[in-house]
Amino acid sequence: MKILILGAGKMGSFFTDLLSFDHEVAVLESNPQRVRFIYNALRMKSPEEIDDFAPELVINCVTLNYTIEAFNVVLPHLKSYCIISDIASVKTNLYEFYQTCGFPYVSTHPMFGPTFANLGNLEKENTIIISESSHLGKVFFKDLYARLKLNIFEYSFEEHDRVVAYSLGIPFASTLVFAATMKHQDAPGTTFKKHMKIARGLMSEDDYLLTEILFNPRTPKQIDRIQEELAKLQSIIEKKDTDAMKDYLSEIRKKIE
Repeated sequence: MKILILGAGKMGSFFTDLLSFDHEVAVLESNPQRVRFIYNALRMKSPEEIDDFAPELVINCVTLNYTIEAFNVVLPHLKSYCIISDIASVKTNLYEFYQTCGFPYVSTHPMFGPTFANLGNLEKENTIIISESSHLGKVFFKDLYARLKLNIFEYSFEEHDRVVAYSLGIPFASTLVFAATMKHQDAPGTTFKKHMKIARGLMSEDDYLLTEILFNPRTPKQIDRIQEELAKLQSIIEKKDTDAMKDYLSEIRKKIE
């Protein structure tokens, strides 16, 4: 299959390396520095080069805030049969875009990022495939993700947004609050250092990604849950209620078993 990758960032390079030995792959990237280490794939600098390549699948790996813009740039150079796809962690406006673009599409969300995941061993990682996607697109990515031994879940666009609000909104917000209260520690403990590593990893992510995750209409409800639990914990601590603390800890252990 002829596959065009949009963007040669961390995930774009990952998909290029993953697919280039089984498929004919091209990478469209305007920044020459990013394609220095791309091999076994055709390098493109301008959309006009797509015409001769005639891809059968496009995988959009550009920064989140440019996802739709990148699609609009390449669509005039694609054949009508070409399947377009994204791996965006936020699907805001993508459903509406796909309904009017005129191309078959498949939307997925690898629930692992280059910051924390070991891209060489993804057996314990998850991925989402959007159920509204075209049949052939879903077949391709199900096969690809299965070969990586990922746990595959299929959700609608609506269900995906709910899952993201919970699985990303809560840890993102909690980590931001942790980082916001930080001050220099001369002798940090192990738990502190682990939390700090997560915080630094999160803060290395794209600002637009963090903003869109937190601006998900369903995220405020999750933040309300955090505030409720903090209020409950603060009350127990202020009262020095040992029995209540034991019950609270027992309840939490059950939730994370």
